[in-house]
Amino acid sequence: WQMPLGNLRLGLDPLSAWFALAIAFVAALSGFHASGYMEDQRASKNLGFFWFNHLVLTASMLLVVTARNGILFLLAWEMMALSSFFLVMFDHEKTETRKAGWIYLAATHIGTAFVLGVFAKLGQGLAALDFENFHASGGDAGLIFLMAVVGFGTKAGFILLHVWLPEAHPAAPSPVSALLSGVMVKTGIYGLLRTLTFLGAPPEWWGVFLIAVGAFSGVPGVLFALAQHDIKRLLAYHTVENIGIITLGIGCGLLGSASGNASMAVFGFAGAVFHVLNHALFKSLLFLGAGNVVHAVRVRDIELGGLAKSMPWTAATFLTGSAAISGLPPFNGFVSEFLIYTAAILGILNAKSALLLGASLTVIVSLALIGGLAAACFAKAY
Repeated sequence: WQMPLGNLRLGLDPLSAWFALAIAFVAALSGFHASGYMEDQRASKNLGFFWFNHLVLTASMLLVVTARNGILFLLAWEMMALSSFFLVMFDHEKTETRKAGWIYLAATHIGTAFVLGVFAKLGQGLAALDFENFHASGGDAGLIFLMAVVGFGTKAGFILLHVWLPEAHPAAPSPVSALLSGVMVKTGIYGLLRTLTFLGAPPEWWGVFLIAVGAFSGVPGVLFALAQHDIKRLLAYHTVENIGIITLGIGCGLLGSASGNASMAVFGFAGAVFHVLNHALFKSLLFLGAGNVVHAVRVRDIELGGLAKSMPWTAATFLTGSAAISGLPPFNGFVSEFLIYTAAILGILNAKSALLLGASLTVIVSLALIGGLAAACFAKAY
């Protein structure tokens, strides 16, 4: 298919395949749960429109991670934004839902403007915006990196760019919340990682910058979650926290690459991409469990207790998800966080400068704070 500035090019390398695995699995779970969750709204709502957008969102996310052309990527990115907007606005008769939807639409298009800037800069002077033609270095690479952090970070939910997230996730139906939090925000992480592959060898400040972003997202994210009484808003803020953990891992990977510490780089990147999948699993489990509770009692207040006897399966699965998101062994959240801890410890053992030492210590202190506070938060929520 000939298109302006390139062709419709698709590809599946290991990075794309990893994200596609998470998207396909969580989308299937979300759809299966929604088939029962939405049934009682059949008389009053157009469920055909809901399913249409659910499938378009799934397809567009898969297209985002397999696109190999800048124009095609942006088309898929916009399809993803619009279909998710319609899903967030499903209960549009509620004032809070309409407010959440418009905040989300505005935020996602501010992010898209920066993503457009990334591809415009990468494609400067090129006849086609195919990924294989992209390469940047020097000052251009630094500018593209910062635009990518803002553009893709808005979708991922980095702190200060997260304004849409605690509004949209509670407003959407719970199966949609699982899809948005479990995998849609990860397309922002994918976009950042994909952009890094175009930029050559990273300088140290990139790693330090992402570690600062990760720490500033992770610790306040879990603190905001502790203050919530709405179960879905609490889970939304934990998305900000876990995106922070993933960003800490990417920062360690970049710092290891820049300083010649290959072991630190491997453990940092491995922990980050593993936590992408792990978070997709336990966060979708938690949102679907919260959906069961909301469906049963029609309120989202966590002060309401005594449900374990009447909902034993939901109680058991929510407890499992709570342990995993708190980083407790032997659950999957512990494994990926342990890899990031290992990267930071390797950074300390092989530190060649005070900057590298300080950044590695920041990762360890941040992860320790996040883990302890998350355990406290989910003890309260459970």
